[in-house]
Amino acid sequence: MGANNGIEVAAGRALSKEAYDEIVPGLREALVNAQYDVTQQRDFTVLVLLAGMSGSGRSESANRLSEWMDPRYVHLRAPDEPIGLERARPYMWRYWQALPPKGSIGVLLDSWYRAPIVKHASGALSGLALQRISAEIRDFETLLIHEGVLLLKLWFHLEKAAQAERLQKLGASKLTRWRVTDEDRWQLKHYEQFSTAAEKILSETGSPEAPWTIIDGSDEQYREVAVGRLLHQALRRRLDTGTPDASVAPALPERGEKQNPLHELDLNKRLDEADYQPQLEQQQAGLARLTRRKRFRRHSLVVVLEGMDAAGKGSAIRRITYALDVRQYTVVPIAAPSEEERRYPYLWRFWRELPEQGEITIFDRSWYGRVLVERVENLADAADWRRAYEEINEFEQQLIESGTLVVKFWLQISKAEQLKRFRAREKTPFKRFKITPDDWRNRRKWDAYQQA
Repeated sequence: MGANNGIEVAAGRALSKEAYDEIVPGLREALVNAQYDVTQQRDFTVLVLLAGMSGSGRSESANRLSEWMDPRYVHLRAPDEPIGLERARPYMWRYWQALPPKGSIGVLLDSWYRAPIVKHASGALSGLALQRISAEIRDFETLLIHEGVLLLKLWFHLEKAAQAERLQKLGASKLTRWRVTDEDRWQLKHYEQFSTAAEKILSETGSPEAPWTIIDGSDEQYREVAVGRLLHQALRRRLDTGTPDASVAPALPERGEKQNPLHELDLNKRLDEADYQPQLEQQQAGLARLTRRKRFRRHSLVVVLEGMDAAGKGSAIRRITYALDVRQYTVVPIAAPSEEERRYPYLWRFWRELPEQGEITIFDRSWYGRVLVERVENLADAADWRRAYEEINEFEQQLIESGTLVVKFWLQISKAEQLKRFRAREKTPFKRFKITPDDWRNRRKWDAYQQA
């Protein structure tokens, strides 16, 4: 097996029935034992991507893995064309939802590679657009790896003559005719274009951290054994050596005292009570009209509110929602991640809350916690919160490209004003729940939070 620019080739060959029968029992036992260790440790997620040519055995290999291991801990997904809620959200949303938790194995058929390959092969996606999508995929997979996901990418290849023979054989039997789709026939007809598109995206997305392994799909028995062995080797390597060292993001320069934009804010601005109410009503009326327009149904809106404790995030949210149809919006308050949420990448709990077209999600705190509270409280390693800046930018860029409007507010107050509000909360019965020991503890780290 050789490697070339993030692509490894498992040389194809036939495997006799006798050899297959001799290998499989031991291989199954080894796979189940490794799977059991993964479920017991629950330290990492396993994600297997099976992609390739039509008729190359992708779905058969997925079924075989599920048969050889305990199917209760194998999350098998085979997304088709996006429908319903999937079409109303970013392209990657459906795959974000398909990620399995730590301690389990996910098998994803075709995955995020299928659509760009087909579109480029059909001429609907330019080479420049394919490069951009490849870069987004590469960044997403890097995020998964940094978050501890064991990613195994397998491409099943067939020569054109072998593909034609396979599809003809499947189509000739009433029992298997249903397995040959219009896309399979189209792919055979445009074999050269599809192969070229696949070669481009494989070369762009293969890396030392997430290489592609190309498997010859001609011989069913060889193919199944090769897939089983590759997965077992990857599992044992991770189990025996622990989490691999992730490449550390480059150090970001800390902002100096004079460079911090929070220190340049004018915190003395005031609005007279007589002017406040009329202006508020005017803005709420405008917001109500805009979010009820027919054109808004083609978009979604994400509102992010961050800021210092007692800066007024909750009050701002109430002023916004007063203008909205209650059926149109969701407010998502963000606290420490739950036990379930800690079993996924840190962005997962935000991915699943994204609104569909025509809807609004308001985040009371957000994914910026990775570079704020997790940084200040040492809940994330420096390498993790440093790389999060770029990951957050990429995530928000995907939202924008999908038609989502992203509006972000940082609410700032002075340290003296915060103290005044804390003391007022303690004296107001219906606000006492809003002041906790954590608020006072965070206040003692005011400078660190300002820097972050």
